[in-house]
Amino acid sequence: MGYAQLVIGPAGSGKSTYCSSLYQHCETVRRSIHIVNLDPAAENFDYPVAMDVRELISLDDVMEELGLGPNGGLVYCMEHLEDNLNDWLDEELDNYLDDEYLVFDCPGQIELYSHVPVFRNFVEHLKRRNFNVCVVYLLDSQFMVDVTKFISGCMASLSAMVQLELPHVNILSKMDLVTNKKDLDDFLDPEPQFLLSALNQQMAPKYAKLNKALIDLVSSYSMVSFIPLDLRKDKSIEYVLGQIDNCIQYGEDADVKVRDFDQEDDD
Repeated sequence: MGYAQLVIGPAGSGKSTYCSSLYQHCETVRRSIHIVNLDPAAENFDYPVAMDVRELISLDDVMEELGLGPNGGLVYCMEHLEDNLNDWLDEELDNYLDDEYLVFDCPGQIELYSHVPVFRNFVEHLKRRNFNVCVVYLLDSQFMVDVTKFISGCMASLSAMVQLELPHVNILSKMDLVTNKKDLDDFLDPEPQFLLSALNQQMAPKYAKLNKALIDLVSSYSMVSFIPLDLRKDKSIEYVLGQIDNCIQYGEDADVKVRDFDQEDDD
């Protein structure tokens, strides 16, 4: 049984920084994880890259050869990978044990999770390889300045979750950059009625029914709960990792170690 995190979120939400900090934390506590780059547009890494999708295709090459822009080029890269990504992963996994813990650092374009089927197919392939997979969705905490942006972030996350059909953990990243953390208290685990009231205050009356439908949808899919992550604090990283481990049942099949008190008495 293998374990995997699929780290997604908008561009600039701190996915690579999260992967780097997670790797450093696990190295400190002597826990083995491997970071996999799934972003053809990636340039620099602050962590050892166990597997790199740019070995198959890179955004720079596509933009130069086909004259595409960054977004169109990335979509082309992922469509090109659709027929090759799973075979590449199988070949790479031959170098690892069956119970490895992989963290996939993914691109930030939301259309890759809502319109292009490559990641859904990739997830299904991981499951066939006997991996328990969890989506880790990062949203920049500085984005949470009002209810409209909060709902927008939730809907983007929900779109990806519906497409991938996986357990998910939602994280507010970059908490170390927030000057007044009390401003976020209402959005960490808000009541649906609070969200609806705040949304109605900012939107025209004609959107009242739409607002209620959006809040009901977000509430029904349990998308109103975010975990704050402050990468300066080991306890914060440890708590987030614990929530993710619980989602993918990491460690539940480990052998229970029972102390031999009789042997200790003899010693």
